[in-house]
Amino acid sequence: MTDKIESIVLGGGCFWCLDAGFRLIEGITEVISGYAGGTTKNPDYYSVGSGNTGHAEVVKVSYDPSVITISDILDIFWAMHNPTTLNYQGADHGTQYRSVILYASEDQKKAVEHSLKEAAKLWDDPIVTEVKELDVFYPAEDEHQNYFEKHPEQGYCQVIINPKLAKLRAKFTSKLR
Repeated sequence: MTDKIESIVLGGGCFWCLDAGFRLIEGITEVISGYAGGTTKNPDYYSVGSGNTGHAEVVKVSYDPSVITISDILDIFWAMHNPTTLNYQGADHGTQYRSVILYASEDQKKAVEHSLKEAAKLWDDPIVTEVKELDVFYPAEDEHQNYFEKHPEQGYCQVIINPKLAKLRAKFTSKLR
């Protein structure tokens, strides 16, 4: 492991899904659910859910680049959600559920642009993922952190998150902890 930890902010529907998935991956040092990409200062779950803040539900994924590359993280991101649906994933609708990548550096921006071109080859419909530089990340409330592990019996976890994790485990076996 290196002392140089990097992070990128990703949104692909409900943050509980991405949070659960990235926690399984070797080289991920921390996952924090939160809000970003909007204009309201210090948003909370209910204000973001109103659709009036401009923020998306996102996860801040911190990683050790000596263990996992930004390209691998982005491959996992593309596999964990449908980047061709504007402002929704499955039953979750609204701008807060949009597909978004908020990069932290020019190197990340270049990796994102390359990854987006490669991912576009995998989808019949155009990718609508918003890509921009991260301005501010706001951590979500404690009850939204590591939600899946805390509530595996909850209906949303069983019906929505479990199938995504099964897909992730099957496709990225070599990247799992």
